[in-house]
Amino acid sequence: MDAAGRPQPLGERLAPVTLLHFWATWCAPCVKEIPRLRAFTDTLRDDPDFRLVLVAVEDNPEQAQTFVGNAAPLLLFDPRGDVAHRYGTFQLPETYLLVNGGVARKFVGSTDWSQPEVRAAVLRHLEAAPPATPMTGGEGAP
Repeated sequence: MDAAGRPQPLGERLAPVTLLHFWATWCAPCVKEIPRLRAFTDTLRDDPDFRLVLVAVEDNPEQAQTFVGNAAPLLLFDPRGDVAHRYGTFQLPETYLLVNGGVARKFVGSTDWSQPEVRAAVLRHLEAAPPATPMTGGEGAP
């Protein structure tokens, strides 16, 4: 859902290669990880085949929006953790590398997005991605 509590289908937010990041402002490792994640994904912002989706889990919408600042349009909310649990997330932070809507890799815990091998895991799929087309379906709305 969005900050106003309106359902937002996750599938509409996906690109051929998407990082789906579950986090919360009350999670110290999450707060530490977000700037590195944003720095990496900002280098890909002009690529139509890539998208970052941030999902604040059991979090205060105002605090989450303030924390992510200009990334607020990338932000969705999972107030009870239902979507996170459907993906298999039971700790935060966790990030899923989605390729054409399917999970290609799961990053458990705080990930150092400045590490070349971590970046390569994403870029390898992005280089092989078919041209961007609108995607439908998905796991439902957070």
